[in-house]
Amino acid sequence: MCTFMKDVRKEGVFMEQKNTWETYSAKQLKEVDAFAREYMDFLDNGKTERECIDQIVNTVEEAGYQELEALVKAGKKLKAGDKVYAVWMNKSVVLFQIGKKTLAEGINILGAHIDSPRLDVKQNPLYEDGGFAYLDTHYYGGVKKYQWVTIPLAIHGVVVKKDGSTVEINVGENEDDPVFFVSDLLIHLAQEQMEKKANKVIEGEALDIIVGNKPLVLNKKKKDDEEEKSAQKDAVKKGILDILKKDYDFEEEDFISAELEVVPAGKAREAGFDRSMILAYGQDDRVCAFSSLKAMLEIGQTERTACCILVDKEEVGSVGATGMQSKFFENAVAEVMSLTGEYSELALRRCLAHSCMLSSDVSSAFDPTYASSFDKKNVAYLGGGMVFNKFTGSRGKSGSNDANAEYLGHIRAIFEKEKVNFQTAELGKVDLGGGGTIAYILALYGMNVIDSGVAVLNMHAPWEATSKADVYETKRGYVAFLKHADL
Repeated sequence: MCTFMKDVRKEGVFMEQKNTWETYSAKQLKEVDAFAREYMDFLDNGKTERECIDQIVNTVEEAGYQELEALVKAGKKLKAGDKVYAVWMNKSVVLFQIGKKTLAEGINILGAHIDSPRLDVKQNPLYEDGGFAYLDTHYYGGVKKYQWVTIPLAIHGVVVKKDGSTVEINVGENEDDPVFFVSDLLIHLAQEQMEKKANKVIEGEALDIIVGNKPLVLNKKKKDDEEEKSAQKDAVKKGILDILKKDYDFEEEDFISAELEVVPAGKAREAGFDRSMILAYGQDDRVCAFSSLKAMLEIGQTERTACCILVDKEEVGSVGATGMQSKFFENAVAEVMSLTGEYSELALRRCLAHSCMLSSDVSSAFDPTYASSFDKKNVAYLGGGMVFNKFTGSRGKSGSNDANAEYLGHIRAIFEKEKVNFQTAELGKVDLGGGGTIAYILALYGMNVIDSGVAVLNMHAPWEATSKADVYETKRGYVAFLKHADL
């Protein structure tokens, strides 16, 4: 809810967003903190897409959701109130709660992504140089590379061996785990480095993580001179390979079929003396993914079918089999319609065209330190509530989904009825750049779509900040949308 205030300096009238914290009762303040703790636990246990999917599946199955594929094989039918989910390649998931109306009349969709900027380990990564063992990496998504040096890093992921067995890796999160890091040049010798542009201070090929420094020592009694020379070559690398074999049961060649993600080590933390904020890795866009998931679990029976899509690859263009541009979602809708007895190609097209969607993604938060990058009248503020971005894209709205006025009016009416605090925003000043979400992809079906979510400070940095109040309010907004949207 926005209020109109008089600007004495300009003798004009402008919209001013009331701080959401000021609207809460004592009971709601307790709910905000409880929700934040649950969210932080989700972040701690979901630093990769696969880890998020594991948590989500466990949660929804406890809530009565059934696997779509199993229902298809069993030939079971779906009716109002039934809850189903489908996972694709352990990296994307879609949830449905069947409503009272036919699917051809449209469904209400929340869509977020669960991938985040990181460093990915290459397929031939392990090497030794200068007495250190390194893993060669390739950064994923939009990052400021200099932010990733000299901070504790953890390795998460899977190694799939030729026999099909999978080794799960999670090293660097427990207090007794080792951590890893990218080195940086000491300030005493950095005169030339400090003269470089920020995007060249640390280059992509320099983001290799140090994983060891101790050489493998063999029994000297059993070695001749030739064996001694051979043992000394890449002895630190050999030491790491020995550890990987003994502790994790995989060989160097198994890196070829591995997916290992390097992320900041450490847990989500409350921030500020007042504990009003959350500082954590991966809040873009797991903050909206978690809020969307929780909204699905709270709504109860709805008139229209409710849907939540949580996808991979948004940070690199929503491409690939697990990104929003794949047919995974469309195929899942078709399967659900088949189980409700509604499927035809025309009915599927009608369902998608008549649907309403919130592209649940984050927005930039106003940062007073860099105030010149923002339009203060059209920017999201931490504590201002849920954020709507009518359009994203860059400069002249390139690559943008631009929601229509009728849809915005419909959403405003819903939020007014449910007393949801919201604000409207743009990403920043129009000529400085921009960004995008999955909104434009779903809009291709002709459905109504608008970007909405949580304001984030330090977006795409190893540690991002959000307001607890905004996270809670966004969940409330998603619940209201799933219950009442029908345009």
